[in-house]
Amino acid sequence: MATDWLGSIVSINCGESLGVYQGRVSAVDQVSQTISLTRPFHNGVKCLVPEVTFRAGDITELKILEIPGPGDSRQCGDTQHTDTAMPGVGCQVGPSQNGTSKVLKKPMSSSAPQNIPRRTDVKSQDIVISPQQQCSKSYMDRHMETLSQSKGFRRRHNSWSSSSRHPNQVTPKKSGLKNGQMKSKDDECFGDDIDEIPDTDFDFEGNLALFDKAAVFEEIETYERRSGTRSRGTPSEKPARYRHDENILESEPIVYRRIVVPQNPHKEFCTDSGLVVPSVSYELHKKLLAVAEKHGLTLERRLEMTGVCASQMALSLLGGPNRLNPKNVHQRPTVALLCGPHVKGAQGISCGRHLSNHDVHVILFLPNFVKMLESITNELNLFSKTQGQQVSSVKDLPDTPVDLVINCLDCHENAFLRDQPWYKAVVDWANQNRAPVLSIDPPISEMELGIDAKWSLALGLPLPLGERAGRVYLCDIGIPQKVFQEVGINYHSPFGCKFVIPLHST
Repeated sequence: MATDWLGSIVSINCGESLGVYQGRVSAVDQVSQTISLTRPFHNGVKCLVPEVTFRAGDITELKILEIPGPGDSRQCGDTQHTDTAMPGVGCQVGPSQNGTSKVLKKPMSSSAPQNIPRRTDVKSQDIVISPQQQCSKSYMDRHMETLSQSKGFRRRHNSWSSSSRHPNQVTPKKSGLKNGQMKSKDDECFGDDIDEIPDTDFDFEGNLALFDKAAVFEEIETYERRSGTRSRGTPSEKPARYRHDENILESEPIVYRRIVVPQNPHKEFCTDSGLVVPSVSYELHKKLLAVAEKHGLTLERRLEMTGVCASQMALSLLGGPNRLNPKNVHQRPTVALLCGPHVKGAQGISCGRHLSNHDVHVILFLPNFVKMLESITNELNLFSKTQGQQVSSVKDLPDTPVDLVINCLDCHENAFLRDQPWYKAVVDWANQNRAPVLSIDPPISEMELGIDAKWSLALGLPLPLGERAGRVYLCDIGIPQKVFQEVGINYHSPFGCKFVIPLHST
């Protein structure tokens, strides 16, 4: 049966040392276990010798590229060939499965023969031949049959299989659901005739011009009007979109002016939610605090509430949780607290005590006076129990810029303090330190502000502050609603879930 393979075009892989050879089988010796190729190609280059012989022990892999038909294998191998033509070009490959003779045409090439891809598993796969592929059907059937037989040759290098079939004898394939699905997929992918593909490009612009959008939309609108689909609105109406913090269903409209003061406000602010917060005069603000104190909101409570709110705002300005955490103990922020000998100064001392409790390095400046207010004495007594530092001279303040300066020097009533030497020295130090300034309850007059602030914190209701006060914030100091009504203010809290909110100028 070894003579049946004569004239076949094969590819022999002899490993990395010898390389790959391709050629037509001219002789097979079963005794010496050798195979000879005529007109061989070595690694894609035509060999100078007309014939080479290989031993079975040197062959790593053998691929059968082409099998001639019955009776013409030797004719194709001995005649009708040239040195520049690929072996086997124009040879008749014999009858196909349907009994008609097909001719295999392969392109001419001056280099090595092209390697035909080999299927690794021919038992579980099937081949579907489209009408355009009928010219190579017989060749592929014989190639698959030969591949299954050539595996035995590669497994047994020392002996040729004596039970191999004739190359033209095709093994019947099993039909099943899996093979049927593969056939349908192959027909769907490769079954179209390539001659039917147009040579010209598709005219997108011309085909788009054929589509009358106005007529189609008019037809759709007419149909929807008749069917009642658009009974709830016109096509131009867009559905309302809501944020994650907005209610979809509202029982009543929102009233943005919920605080009404008895006097015409000189200035109005608004919150982030759009609520209007009017300013009040200093006389009305002083009266509001006096009525609150009469009802039990004492000065000590007010100082404590102001200190808590001011310290919360200062902690946020210093970096919040990004800086104030146990892992950043080496980056303790430094705050310079400038206080005067009045109630505003006591508010600043209360704020400094809370900041020091939150691991902030606080330097408190307070000038020496023979007699201090009782509220200042009480706050200093509590502040001395913290790690904060108290100084009374400007020379003891840091020379380098600090993280934040809290200004509580100014007072609404005691204007004579601004003429004191210590006040002027502290103002000069703050203006040269280049640190941002937070003012707590600053006065109204622009001339009374010796230090320009970046932020200002108002208490309860804001005063008509000027531009030098910076951005205004409002804190809740715990005044009940009926206290506002007693002084003639119609009040609804604008704070929501917070105790400190920003205000914007209207």
